[in-house]
Amino acid sequence: MPIIVAHILEGRPAELKSQLIRNITETVVRTLNVPAESVRVIVSEMGKDEYGIGGKTARELGR
Repeated sequence: MPIIVAHILEGRPAELKSQLIRNITETVVRTLNVPAESVRVIVSEMGKDEYGIGGKTARELGR
């Protein structure tokens, strides 16, 4: 059972997260030749204050 974890910044609409889950599942099915029912996708949202790039938070960088 493949388990895929995608870390993304908070703030994206539910429909985009659903599309991400569908697309990741389809890719894993094609690549690993497994049934879609066996694929697990975990979307982990990070707050913009909990993610840093070059010593600044994503919020400070306007992301």
